[in-house]
Amino acid sequence: MTVHSIYRKTAVGLAVVALAATGCSTKSSNDSTGTTGDDASTGTSTGPVELKDGSSVKLALIPGGAHPYFQPWKTTADLDKTDFKLGGVTFNETGEWDQGKQNNVINSLAAQGYNAFGIFGVSPTDINSTFEDLKGKGFAVGSLASCPAGDTNSADFCLSTDVEAAAYKATKATIEAIGGSGTIVHLTGNNVDSNTQRRIAGVKKAIAETNGKVTELPVITDIDKDLQTAQKAVADLLASKGKEIKGIVTTAYNPAVAAADGVASSKLPIKVVAIDDDAKILSGIKSGGVAATVTQNPVGQAYVGGWLLALLGSKQCTMKTPGVIVDSGSFVVTKANVDTYDAERKAKTTELQKDFAAQLSCK
Repeated sequence: MTVHSIYRKTAVGLAVVALAATGCSTKSSNDSTGTTGDDASTGTSTGPVELKDGSSVKLALIPGGAHPYFQPWKTTADLDKTDFKLGGVTFNETGEWDQGKQNNVINSLAAQGYNAFGIFGVSPTDINSTFEDLKGKGFAVGSLASCPAGDTNSADFCLSTDVEAAAYKATKATIEAIGGSGTIVHLTGNNVDSNTQRRIAGVKKAIAETNGKVTELPVITDIDKDLQTAQKAVADLLASKGKEIKGIVTTAYNPAVAAADGVASSKLPIKVVAIDDDAKILSGIKSGGVAATVTQNPVGQAYVGGWLLALLGSKQCTMKTPGVIVDSGSFVVTKANVDTYDAERKAKTTELQKDFAAQLSCK
């Protein structure tokens, strides 16, 4: 089964949930609880708010560039259009991981009438200026899958994985898999990305809790550009240090796939803990070749983000506290729950809608 088909099933499941309900360091806000109310005109903690009229909203979901993680956004954008009866949707991944090029894409879409934007900013240190420009033009803006660097989020909200927490969970799973002692290595993405630094901090926190029983080789960064880059880095690592490594924790997509393949080919007794649910990773968990993975919630980001942007873009609602940051969730998957973990992720997505409903002021 491909990653795309896995997420298509997830997205369809979320659509059913939504219809039944009337329709890289983040700080988690308090979860709200409640049930769906009949009065869809109110934005309270009683449940998700029903969009009255989404026909004026044209939604753009814009990753920083092409990457497997964002493919579920494409399918979910179509669900957003159908479920919320939006005036239009687009998924555009042509930013080529260049902030200037991504800004050009955003400006072009704005000129085409798009008025609600869910954006994964290429540069966490610069993206707030893009958000401020869009907000100044009266558009609804959500920071999705990554929050700006620093303490300020100039978008209406940020819905992203708490990447430090996810990396901490992955490292705890790695430590457990190797029996609580030994040498591990962390493979991750772009070193200058603030999310990468948060992941590194999460890994180090878990290792520090072992009081020296677990040691770490130097972190290997900048290997998530593509699968080939990751494969070469893993091959070099295993050739030079393979015999002294007991565990590999990966906090970026391509290094996870490369590590799973590389360790399997080498037949070295190294425990691999991955990130996300690529088909190879899930197959490896079932066969025992991969110890665990920590999945994220890209479908929830695009679905809940689309719902919220539609409410804001239609002017039905405003945020009580603009710039609020919410954790979209991360989930440890092992052989014990590999066939059932998606139910937990869907439940988290439903909770996210309730959480945001409590933070809206609606007409």
